[in-house]
Amino acid sequence: MSEQNRKSLGPLPALIFSSRWLQLPLYLGLILAQVVYVILFGKELWHLIHESLELTEQQIMLIVLALIDVVMISNLLVMVIVGGYETFVSRLGLQGHPDQPEWLSHVNASVLKVKLAMAIIGISSIHLLKTFIEAGTIGALPLCSEVAAGVKCTNTTAEGVMWQTLIHMAFIVSAIGIAWTDRIMQASITRAKHPSGH
Repeated sequence: MSEQNRKSLGPLPALIFSSRWLQLPLYLGLILAQVVYVILFGKELWHLIHESLELTEQQIMLIVLALIDVVMISNLLVMVIVGGYETFVSRLGLQGHPDQPEWLSHVNASVLKVKLAMAIIGISSIHLLKTFIEAGTIGALPLCSEVAAGVKCTNTTAEGVMWQTLIHMAFIVSAIGIAWTDRIMQASITRAKHPSGH
C-alpha cells in the first residue's frame, strides 16, 4: 500500500516530501556536538578528580554543577536528535525494541516542544544556581575585566544576577504558555472526535 502511495506522487509533491531529508546533515551535526560534550564532560571530570584535594567545597560544587549542566544539555541534544528525526524526517522503527525511550512512544511535535521547554528550564536552573553560588563574590572581588590576568576576580555582577533571574522567569512563563496552548489544542481535538451528545 505504501509502495502504491509512493508511486502515485507526482514529481513536485515527491520533491517537496523528499526535502525532509535535507535535515539529516543537521541531526548528524548534532551528533558531533554530542561527542564534543562528552569530551567536555571528561575534561571537567578529570579536573575535579585531579585537583580534588586542593579545591574548596564551593569550587567542587561549581564543577559538579558544570558536569550536571553538560549532562542536561546532552539529554536535550538526544531529545532533539531522536525526537526530531522521528517526528520530521523518518520513522526509526523502534517499536518493541527493549531500549526504546519511554517518551518516544508518544512523541509528536507538540510533546517534543513541551519536553524541550522543560529541558531548557532545567538547564537555566543549573546556570542560575551557579550564579547564586558565585554571588557571594560580588563586592568582595574585583571584576575580571578591570584587573590583570592572574589576579583573583569574578565575572558576576548584581545586574547580571538580576537579568539572569528575569530570563529564567521568562523561560518558565514561556513553558507554561506552551503547555497551556497544547492542552487547549488537545482538548479541542478530543471534543471534535467525541462530540457531546453522540
